[in-house]
Amino acid sequence: MSDSQSHGCGSASCACSGQMQIVPASINGIALHDPGEALDAETLRERAFTELLRQRAVHVGLLPRSSSLVAPELNEAERHVIEAMTDDEVTSPAPTDDECRRYYEANKNHFIVGQALQVRHILFAVTPGVNVHALTQRAEATLLDLMRKDVAPGRFQQLAAELSNCPSSVEGGDLGWLAPEDCAPELANELFFQTDSRWGMGVHPRLVHTRFGLHIIEVLSRKKGTLPPYDEVAASIRQRLQHQSRATALRQYMRLLVGQAKVEGIELEGTDSPLVQ
Repeated sequence: MSDSQSHGCGSASCACSGQMQIVPASINGIALHDPGEALDAETLRERAFTELLRQRAVHVGLLPRSSSLVAPELNEAERHVIEAMTDDEVTSPAPTDDECRRYYEANKNHFIVGQALQVRHILFAVTPGVNVHALTQRAEATLLDLMRKDVAPGRFQQLAAELSNCPSSVEGGDLGWLAPEDCAPELANELFFQTDSRWGMGVHPRLVHTRFGLHIIEVLSRKKGTLPPYDEVAASIRQRLQHQSRATALRQYMRLLVGQAKVEGIELEGTDSPLVQ
Protein backbone atom coordinates (compact mmCIF):
# COMPACT_ATOMS: atom_id res chain seq x y z
CA MET A 1 0.00 0.00 0.00
CA SER A 2 1.28 3.46 -0.86
CA ASP A 3 0.12 7.01 -1.13
CA SER A 4 -1.62 8.17 -4.30
CA GLN A 5 0.69 10.21 -6.54
CA SER A 6 0.17 12.88 -9.20
CA HIS A 7 2.40 14.16 -11.98
CA GLY A 8 1.41 17.82 -11.45
CA CYS A 9 -1.46 19.95 -12.74
CA GLY A 10 -0.83 19.15 -16.42
CA SER A 11 0.12 22.67 -17.53
CA ALA A 12 3.41 22.92 -19.39
CA SER A 13 3.97 26.41 -17.97
CA CYS A 14 3.48 25.34 -14.37
CA ALA A 15 6.51 24.72 -12.18
CA CYS A 16 5.00 21.48 -10.98
CA SER A 17 4.92 19.99 -14.48
CA GLY A 18 6.66 16.65 -14.61
CA GLN A 19 7.18 16.51 -10.85
CA MET A 20 5.75 13.86 -8.56
CA GLN A 21 3.40 15.19 -5.89
CA ILE A 22 2.20 13.07 -3.00
CA VAL A 23 -1.58 13.24 -2.64
CA PRO A 24 -2.62 12.50 0.94
CA ALA A 25 -4.57 9.33 1.60
CA SER A 26 -7.84 10.05 3.36
CA ILE A 27 -10.72 8.60 5.34
CA ASN A 28 -14.08 10.25 4.60
CA GLY A 29 -12.25 13.30 3.26
CA ILE A 30 -9.93 13.66 6.28
CA ALA A 31 -6.31 13.44 5.14
CA LEU A 32 -4.08 11.02 6.97
CA HIS A 33 -1.01 13.22 6.55
CA ASP A 34 0.03 16.62 5.26
CA PRO A 35 0.49 17.15 1.50
CA GLY A 36 4.00 16.17 0.48
CA GLU A 37 4.56 14.03 3.59
CA ALA A 38 5.66 10.52 2.62
CA LEU A 39 4.81 7.66 4.98
CA ASP A 40 5.81 4.03 4.90
CA ALA A 41 2.98 1.55 4.36
CA GLU A 42 2.83 0.35 7.97
CA THR A 43 2.62 3.88 9.43
CA LEU A 44 -0.02 4.90 6.90
CA ARG A 45 -2.09 1.82 7.67
CA GLU A 46 -1.87 2.49 11.41
CA ARG A 47 -3.01 6.08 10.91
CA ALA A 48 -5.90 4.91 8.75
CA PHE A 49 -7.21 2.54 11.40
CA THR A 50 -6.73 5.13 14.15
CA GLU A 51 -8.69 7.68 12.13
CA LEU A 52 -11.46 5.18 11.44
CA LEU A 53 -11.80 4.61 15.18
CA ARG A 54 -11.66 8.33 15.97
CA GLN A 55 -14.42 9.04 13.46
CA ARG A 56 -16.49 6.21 14.92
CA ALA A 57 -16.09 7.73 18.38
CA VAL A 58 -17.20 11.11 17.02
CA HIS A 59 -20.19 9.50 15.31
CA VAL A 60 -21.45 7.92 18.55
CA GLY A 61 -20.87 11.12 20.52
CA LEU A 62 -17.85 10.07 22.54
CA LEU A 63 -15.40 12.57 21.03
CA PRO A 64 -15.96 16.12 19.69
CA ARG A 65 -15.70 16.85 16.00
CA SER A 66 -12.43 18.26 14.70
CA SER A 67 -12.32 21.30 12.43
CA SER A 68 -9.07 20.12 10.85
CA LEU A 69 -9.00 18.48 7.42
CA VAL A 70 -5.98 16.44 8.53
CA ALA A 71 -6.39 13.59 11.00
CA PRO A 72 -5.53 14.95 14.45
CA GLU A 73 -3.06 13.24 16.72
CA LEU A 74 -4.88 11.66 19.65
CA ASN A 75 -3.98 12.48 23.22
CA GLU A 76 -3.94 9.88 25.98
CA ALA A 77 -7.47 10.68 27.17
CA GLU A 78 -8.87 10.30 23.64
CA ARG A 79 -7.10 6.98 23.23
CA HIS A 80 -8.68 5.74 26.45
CA VAL A 81 -12.09 6.79 25.12
CA ILE A 82 -11.52 4.81 21.91
CA GLU A 83 -10.27 1.77 23.83
CA ALA A 84 -13.38 1.86 26.02
CA MET A 85 -15.57 2.20 22.92
CA THR A 86 -14.03 -0.83 21.23
CA ASP A 87 -14.32 -2.83 24.45
CA ASP A 88 -18.03 -1.99 24.48
CA GLU A 89 -18.73 -2.52 20.78
CA VAL A 90 -16.55 -5.56 20.08
CA THR A 91 -17.70 -8.68 21.85
CA SER A 92 -16.28 -12.17 21.54
CA PRO A 93 -17.58 -15.32 23.21
CA ALA A 94 -15.55 -16.89 26.01
CA PRO A 95 -14.20 -20.32 25.07
CA THR A 96 -16.02 -23.26 26.63
CA ASP A 97 -14.28 -26.00 28.57
CA ASP A 98 -14.99 -28.40 25.70
CA GLU A 99 -13.28 -26.03 23.25
CA CYS A 100 -10.28 -25.73 25.55
CA ARG A 101 -10.02 -29.51 25.90
CA ARG A 102 -10.22 -29.99 22.13
CA TYR A 103 -7.45 -27.44 21.68
CA TYR A 104 -5.31 -29.29 24.23
CA GLU A 105 -5.84 -32.63 22.50
CA ALA A 106 -5.04 -31.17 19.07
CA ASN A 107 -1.92 -29.28 20.20
CA LYS A 108 -0.27 -31.45 22.83
CA ASN A 109 3.19 -30.90 21.35
CA HIS A 110 2.91 -27.19 22.21
CA PHE A 111 2.51 -27.92 25.91
CA ILE A 112 5.40 -30.32 26.44
CA VAL A 113 7.92 -28.92 28.92
CA GLY A 114 11.60 -29.76 29.00
CA GLN A 115 11.85 -31.00 25.43
CA ALA A 116 15.00 -30.19 23.50
CA LEU A 117 17.01 -31.36 20.51
CA GLN A 118 20.75 -31.42 20.00
CA VAL A 119 21.12 -30.45 16.37
CA ARG A 120 23.47 -29.26 13.70
CA HIS A 121 22.50 -27.65 10.44
CA ILE A 122 23.62 -26.36 7.09
CA LEU A 123 22.11 -22.99 6.19
CA PHE A 124 21.63 -21.87 2.60
CA ALA A 125 20.87 -18.21 3.26
CA VAL A 126 18.35 -16.34 1.11
CA THR A 127 19.86 -12.89 0.62
CA PRO A 128 18.90 -9.99 -1.69
CA GLY A 129 19.63 -10.84 -5.30
CA VAL A 130 20.19 -14.53 -4.73
CA ASN A 131 18.82 -16.98 -7.30
CA VAL A 132 16.38 -18.83 -5.03
CA HIS A 133 15.71 -21.57 -7.58
CA ALA A 134 19.40 -22.35 -7.98
CA LEU A 135 19.92 -22.13 -4.21
CA THR A 136 17.06 -24.58 -3.60
CA GLN A 137 18.47 -27.02 -6.14
CA ARG A 138 21.87 -26.85 -4.45
CA ALA A 139 20.31 -27.42 -1.03
CA GLU A 140 18.24 -30.36 -2.28
CA ALA A 141 21.30 -31.94 -3.90
CA THR A 142 23.21 -31.58 -0.63
CA LEU A 143 20.33 -33.14 1.30
CA LEU A 144 20.23 -36.11 -1.09
CA ASP A 145 23.97 -36.54 -0.64
CA LEU A 146 23.56 -36.70 3.15
CA MET A 147 20.58 -39.08 2.96
CA ARG A 148 22.56 -41.78 1.11
CA LYS A 149 22.95 -45.04 3.02
CA ASP A 150 26.68 -45.10 2.32
CA VAL A 151 27.35 -41.49 3.34
CA ALA A 152 30.79 -41.20 4.91
CA PRO A 153 31.14 -40.35 8.62
CA GLY A 154 31.86 -36.68 9.08
CA ARG A 155 30.30 -35.77 5.73
CA PHE A 156 27.72 -33.48 7.37
CA GLN A 157 30.40 -31.51 9.21
CA GLN A 158 32.45 -31.27 6.02
CA LEU A 159 29.56 -29.90 3.97
CA ALA A 160 28.55 -27.52 6.76
CA ALA A 161 32.08 -26.09 6.79
CA GLU A 162 32.05 -25.73 3.00
CA LEU A 163 28.49 -24.57 2.31
CA SER A 164 26.74 -23.21 5.39
CA ASN A 165 26.14 -19.47 5.65
CA CYS A 166 25.82 -19.71 9.45
CA PRO A 167 28.69 -18.91 11.87
CA SER A 168 28.17 -22.43 13.23
CA SER A 169 29.86 -23.70 10.06
CA VAL A 170 33.23 -23.50 11.85
CA GLU A 171 31.83 -26.03 14.32
CA GLY A 172 30.53 -28.36 11.63
CA GLY A 173 27.11 -26.76 11.87
CA ASP A 174 26.68 -27.65 15.56
CA LEU A 175 23.95 -25.57 17.26
CA GLY A 176 24.00 -27.43 20.57
CA TRP A 177 20.80 -28.09 22.51
CA LEU A 178 17.73 -26.20 21.34
CA ALA A 179 14.33 -25.88 23.00
CA PRO A 180 11.34 -24.59 20.98
CA GLU A 181 11.79 -21.08 22.36
CA ASP A 182 15.41 -21.02 21.15
CA CYS A 183 14.45 -21.44 17.50
CA ALA A 184 12.98 -19.23 14.82
CA PRO A 185 9.21 -19.88 14.88
CA GLU A 186 9.30 -21.68 11.53
CA LEU A 187 12.07 -23.98 12.75
CA ALA A 188 10.36 -24.65 16.08
CA ASN A 189 7.14 -25.48 14.27
CA GLU A 190 8.89 -27.97 12.01
CA LEU A 191 11.03 -29.65 14.66
CA PHE A 192 8.70 -29.72 17.63
CA PHE A 193 5.08 -29.00 16.74
CA GLN A 194 4.21 -30.97 13.63
CA THR A 195 2.20 -34.16 14.08
CA ASP A 196 4.93 -36.02 12.21
CA SER A 197 7.85 -34.23 13.87
CA ARG A 198 8.64 -37.04 16.30
CA TRP A 199 11.12 -38.58 13.89
CA GLY A 200 14.24 -39.98 15.47
CA MET A 201 17.91 -39.31 15.14
CA GLY A 202 19.65 -38.40 11.93
CA VAL A 203 19.18 -36.04 9.02
CA HIS A 204 15.73 -34.50 8.68
CA PRO A 205 14.24 -35.86 5.43
CA ARG A 206 13.19 -32.47 4.04
CA LEU A 207 14.55 -28.95 3.83
CA VAL A 208 13.34 -26.62 6.53
CA HIS A 209 12.35 -23.16 5.30
CA THR A 210 12.73 -20.19 7.67
CA ARG A 211 13.08 -16.43 7.31
CA PHE A 212 16.86 -16.98 7.13
CA GLY A 213 16.82 -19.42 4.25
CA LEU A 214 16.90 -23.19 3.73
CA HIS A 215 18.19 -25.51 6.42
CA ILE A 216 19.38 -29.10 6.41
CA ILE A 217 18.92 -30.38 9.95
CA GLU A 218 20.52 -33.35 11.68
CA VAL A 219 19.30 -34.44 15.12
CA LEU A 220 22.06 -35.82 17.31
CA SER A 221 20.11 -36.36 20.53
CA ARG A 222 16.70 -35.70 22.04
CA LYS A 223 15.18 -34.85 25.40
CA LYS A 224 11.54 -35.85 25.14
CA GLY A 225 10.18 -33.67 27.95
CA THR A 226 6.87 -34.25 29.71
CA LEU A 227 3.28 -33.35 28.90
CA PRO A 228 1.46 -31.67 31.81
CA PRO A 229 -2.15 -32.75 32.43
CA TYR A 230 -4.94 -30.62 30.99
CA ASP A 231 -5.87 -29.09 34.35
CA GLU A 232 -2.40 -27.55 34.71
CA VAL A 233 -2.62 -25.70 31.40
CA ALA A 234 -6.37 -25.06 31.16
CA ALA A 235 -6.11 -21.44 32.29
CA SER A 236 -3.43 -20.59 29.72
CA ILE A 237 -5.41 -22.33 26.97
CA ARG A 238 -8.55 -20.40 27.87
CA GLN A 239 -6.58 -17.14 27.81
CA ARG A 240 -5.04 -18.02 24.44
CA LEU A 241 -8.38 -18.89 22.85
CA GLN A 242 -9.98 -15.78 24.30
CA HIS A 243 -7.20 -13.68 22.79
CA GLN A 244 -7.68 -15.36 19.39
CA SER A 245 -11.44 -14.82 19.54
CA ARG A 246 -10.96 -11.18 20.49
CA ALA A 247 -8.47 -10.62 17.65
CA THR A 248 -10.91 -12.13 15.14
CA ALA A 249 -13.74 -9.92 16.38
CA LEU A 250 -11.55 -6.81 16.21
CA ARG A 251 -10.53 -7.60 12.62
CA GLN A 252 -14.18 -7.99 11.65
CA TYR A 253 -15.05 -4.73 13.42
CA MET A 254 -12.34 -2.82 11.56
CA ARG A 255 -13.39 -4.38 8.25
CA LEU A 256 -16.90 -3.12 8.88
CA LEU A 257 -15.67 0.42 9.59
CA VAL A 258 -13.60 0.30 6.39
CA GLY A 259 -16.62 -0.91 4.41
CA GLN A 260 -18.73 2.00 5.68
CA ALA A 261 -16.09 4.66 5.00
CA LYS A 262 -14.87 6.46 1.89
CA VAL A 263 -11.23 5.36 1.77
CA GLU A 264 -8.90 7.02 -0.74
CA GLY A 265 -5.19 6.63 -1.41
CA ILE A 266 -4.77 3.43 0.60
CA GLU A 267 -6.03 -0.12 0.21
CA LEU A 268 -7.84 -1.52 3.23
CA GLU A 269 -9.90 -4.68 3.39
CA GLY A 270 -13.50 -3.88 4.22
CA THR A 271 -16.90 -5.50 4.49
CA ASP A 272 -20.48 -4.39 4.73
CA SER A 273 -21.51 -7.47 6.71
CA PRO A 274 -22.99 -7.15 10.23
CA LEU A 275 -20.78 -6.88 13.27
CA VAL A 276 -19.71 -10.07 14.99
CA GLN A 277 -22.46 -10.95 17.44
